[in-house]
Amino acid sequence: MDSRSFSSRLRELVKFLSTVKGDLANVTGPPSLLAPLSVVEVGRFWAERPSVLAAPAREPKPEKRALLVLRWFLIALRGQLYVGVDLNNNHNHDHNHNHNQNNNNNGKKTPTSSTSIRKPLNAFLGELFLASWTDETKGTTTTTTRLVAEQVSHHPPITAMHVSCDDDSEGGGEGLVRADGYARVEMVFGGVSAGLQIRQVGHATVRVDRYGEDYLIPLPDVRVRGFLAGCLYPEIAGVYHIVGSNGFRVEMKFWGEGFIRGKRNSFEARVYRDEEEEEEEEEEEEGEDEDESQNKENNNNKKKNKEKKRIRVVYYEVAGCWSEGWTVKDGRTGELVEVYRVDGPENGPARMEMEPVEKQDPWESRRAWAGVLRGLAAGDMRSVVAEKTKIEQAQRQMRATEAARGLVWEPLFFNSYPSDDHPVFHRLSQGLGWQLHADKTKGVWKLDDGRLKRIQRPFRGDITPFGY
Repeated sequence: MDSRSFSSRLRELVKFLSTVKGDLANVTGPPSLLAPLSVVEVGRFWAERPSVLAAPAREPKPEKRALLVLRWFLIALRGQLYVGVDLNNNHNHDHNHNHNQNNNNNGKKTPTSSTSIRKPLNAFLGELFLASWTDETKGTTTTTTRLVAEQVSHHPPITAMHVSCDDDSEGGGEGLVRADGYARVEMVFGGVSAGLQIRQVGHATVRVDRYGEDYLIPLPDVRVRGFLAGCLYPEIAGVYHIVGSNGFRVEMKFWGEGFIRGKRNSFEARVYRDEEEEEEEEEEEEGEDEDESQNKENNNNKKKNKEKKRIRVVYYEVAGCWSEGWTVKDGRTGELVEVYRVDGPENGPARMEMEPVEKQDPWESRRAWAGVLRGLAAGDMRSVVAEKTKIEQAQRQMRATEAARGLVWEPLFFNSYPSDDHPVFHRLSQGLGWQLHADKTKGVWKLDDGRLKRIQRPFRGDITPFGY
């Protein structure tokens, strides 16, 4: 599609969005503006660099572990938010078990004003995405991540995901890190200047098993801009925090074009800990009389009874552009610690491993949307609409059948729990005023490890997304 045609499609989209009131999360966009992947696949960007996710488990210093969690979070942002932009010159950056395709990360493209993001496919109820990635750290350590993502609700749309990260060296299979999260997406169109506001209701956590540490991870709000220019791009603005159980926290400030400094996708972050200030002891002067000595002792006792002053110690400062690169400096010495380039050849994702489409379960995303994906790849919008309509109508019929028979849909790999049943969130968010909003997400979603180990393909027997 040429740029003029794309811009005209955007104008049509703006007119359409302007007529819709309220949440747009389940609204179907024009087929020409769809990304060739579903919402359930977006979680892969948390998992596609195993050594990055595993890094905190291999770091003995707690302040550095907090920095490495921040690093993993930042590295995943570009893939998560630049949906549908061909950053690797090949959307299908994966490896099926029956193919030996070579993969390299050369020619990667940094998002610019000429690369417009697209809308991912709305996931249907029960849709799954299962994949794994393996890479080697320092040539000897084999690290594998495994992703399980499931659409646990359609009205409202809620996606739950789990990433495990294991050290598979010499058959060890040691669990290093796990990331868990769920989110309900809410979308509101504020006009061409304000853009499309995307709010993620939910939360995520990272568990560093080796050190027994937990981190509370934010799900930033995103604003999609560029409707007037005919090139859509994501923007994060505001302040977000990563909170660690080891006492270290991260404060991140995001801004974009039109803000103070004006560069798109800019940010600053600090890794810090609030610590007690060490007080210098006064040396006792010679010839001090008894009264002066007694007064000094009384004053010292008063100081001991008072709470020690707490100060904020910044261990690392990070600044740059999350879609291009950033620098890390030691907050105490100013020494340069790292210069990270998102497009650096050494920073590319590992190869994605998944079953070939024909061997996938009918509920797995790429098999279920295969016809739509073929149409998008060929630019055949009639085929896209026809294939997409098939599954959407089948899903509506399944919901009608369930209502008529009194059936209750049960997610496959995740369970819902009441908000009180999440001690990690409540412990780490204490005093911050954060809320789970479990009433908006049908509870708190957690992986059922037993089901994950037990359930095999075909996951739902003879039932497919196309009907009972």
